[in-house]
Amino acid sequence: MAAPIVGSLNLSLSAAIPNFVPGFICVLHTFGRPLEWNPHIHCLLTEGEYSDDGFWRTVKYFNYSYLRKSFQTVLLNKLQKRIGPSFRKTKSEIYRKDKNGFYVYAKPNLCDPKSIVKYVSRYLGRPVIVLSRIDSYDGNNVAFHYNRHEDNAFVKKTLPAIDFIKLLIQHIPQKNFKMTRYYGLYARHREIDDKLYKAVHKSKHRIILDLNTWRKRFLLTMGCDPLQCPDCKKEMLFLELYHKHERVSLEELYKRVMRKHKLSPRSRSA
Repeated sequence: MAAPIVGSLNLSLSAAIPNFVPGFICVLHTFGRPLEWNPHIHCLLTEGEYSDDGFWRTVKYFNYSYLRKSFQTVLLNKLQKRIGPSFRKTKSEIYRKDKNGFYVYAKPNLCDPKSIVKYVSRYLGRPVIVLSRIDSYDGNNVAFHYNRHEDNAFVKKTLPAIDFIKLLIQHIPQKNFKMTRYYGLYARHREIDDKLYKAVHKSKHRIILDLNTWRKRFLLTMGCDPLQCPDCKKEMLFLELYHKHERVSLEELYKRVMRKHKLSPRSRSA
């Protein structure tokens, strides 16, 4: 249900400006710090919107009160549509109880590229619990700790191993279920994408489109050199590149991208 909820929220937030579309990257998490069932969405939102006619508009102010109430309305409407008329009474009770909308924790902007990469990487690959939070296992019981979200208080719990495993496996998603979704500018197969790069300043085009620095960019993004052997640490020789299960020349792939965006190819180097 996460996909239609965020999709409808996107439309709700952009209703006043139908020709402008922001970009969303949403990651669904089902667990909280105590490992209980606590479904919630982490969302990275662009501080701006792109219009259908190719105009970029910067937006730095977000009304969080409106966001909380919009999220509440969209989610409850979706639940009522899914459950049926029997949900109306519960829906009314929720509105009376949560008059200010549902909880939304909004962090300040992450415009620094390193901060964005760190944030996205953390939540895309985050396990239910990291090993450093598991304190001990004596063959029967597992002890682990966490800092309570409400007041950051240190809490330590000890559970039978079977109960601990039950807490973990409840968060395993169904096969092919997508935990990460892309909306707006980040959605795939948009006809307007061919014009989107024109909204980026020309000084940034080379950084975005040029394949000359693929090795350096891979190192900065992933933290490891793609041409360094992880065992002997010696430099490896790049021989072949496969794209969509077919062998392709890196030079040809580079020229293909540059032609697509009507840029002049330069000499390729690692």
